[in-house]
Amino acid sequence: MKITIWNEFVHERENEAVRELYPDGIHQTIAGFLSTQAGWKVGTATLDQPEHGLTEEVLAATDVLLWWGHMAHAKVSDEVAERVQRRVLEGMGFLPLHSAHYAKPFKLLLGTTCSLKWRDDGEKERLWNLMPGHPIAAGIGDFFELHEEMYGEPFGIPEPEELIFVSWFQGGEVFRSGCTWRRGHGKIFYFRPGHETFPSFHDDNVQRVITNGVKWAQPTVNILDDCPHADPLEPIAPAS
Repeated sequence: MKITIWNEFVHERENEAVRELYPDGIHQTIAGFLSTQAGWKVGTATLDQPEHGLTEEVLAATDVLLWWGHMAHAKVSDEVAERVQRRVLEGMGFLPLHSAHYAKPFKLLLGTTCSLKWRDDGEKERLWNLMPGHPIAAGIGDFFELHEEMYGEPFGIPEPEELIFVSWFQGGEVFRSGCTWRRGHGKIFYFRPGHETFPSFHDDNVQRVITNGVKWAQPTVNILDDCPHADPLEPIAPAS
């Protein structure tokens, strides 16, 4: 399986606190733990590369795409965003992480605002496991806890097809933190944790959920977007 991790890679270069947590970038931290899976080929792409590193060739070879973005959503070209959307519809898996709720490809695929409330106070977050039998929740207990940025409802998304995790925050808010959808032939798993100033991507539970999510989202088909003329399978009698 070929996995591509996309990261805008801006905070790590501009903010010392973020650089201390993720010296090589959030994308490389994620690549580090995903690369331990047998048979997985993991690559990365960033905003500053030509076509943001997501050329037609790269995406055609990608089975699952992970996406982390925050301060540079508007700098992602519409052409690349639409290219990602098309590949998901063809069968590619898609995992938007944390502030990728506002990423152009995610909003295109869901067709809604994807807006939410937020507060960056580093408070306790308790993620409750609502579907312990789901493959994405494999190996996760009843809940796990982080210290994170708060995201709060209402979350401007379509009703999830599966709601796997719900977060409670110390300040009182709740949030739908693990949601799945199917769009065309592709699977989407949105996972909330991952603010750049917290070490969430170093957490064992977060790494397990992301790894499980990649396994769940891997394609079962890859059907190119086409509208071919179809010859009849049997002779067609002329209308009388």
